[in-house]
Amino acid sequence: MYQPGAIVLQCGADSLAGDRLGCFNLSIDGHAECVKIVKKFNLPLLVTGGGGYTKENVARCWTVETGVLLDTELPNEIPENEYIKYFAPDCLLNIPNGHIENLNSKSYLKTITMQVLENLRSIQHAPGVQMQEVPPDFYIPDFDEDEQNADERMDQHTQDKQIQRDDEYYDGDNDNDHNMDM
Repeated sequence: MYQPGAIVLQCGADSLAGDRLGCFNLSIDGHAECVKIVKKFNLPLLVTGGGGYTKENVARCWTVETGVLLDTELPNEIPENEYIKYFAPDCLLNIPNGHIENLNSKSYLKTITMQVLENLRSIQHAPGVQMQEVPPDFYIPDFDEDEQNADERMDQHTQDKQIQRDDEYYDGDNDNDHNMDM
């Protein structure tokens, strides 16, 4: 309906069966199927993590979904690694399905789907914004004070670009610019 230029998909794993705080019943494969559906839109896609309170299952879920995004079939056995003890005793990617009875009838789900689509139709879409090149005036040239000619004048704009505020930079270990030069 909106024809977006890109999609941000937040993959919170608290909807998985067995999550400590979530009350849903999705399997990891079901969760990954959602990623497959959105990926088929063939739009730029930014996928982020999110909730999930059973860390072993969150890791499993995001691993499977990373495989989906990379079009890579992963084996169900988790390879030996320093964290393997968290996935014991089975050491498998897929977890057993939940034991919560699905009380959602097909007619109920169809009604919900129709209502959501109707609500989306009544929302005005956001206007599109064209991409445009950023003007180059944001570049701050590097000046070597020793090589500057003292007899040559600089305009005020160039001088202003050389000023460093005392409260903007750190001296010592917290100096991000210093750490990047190393």
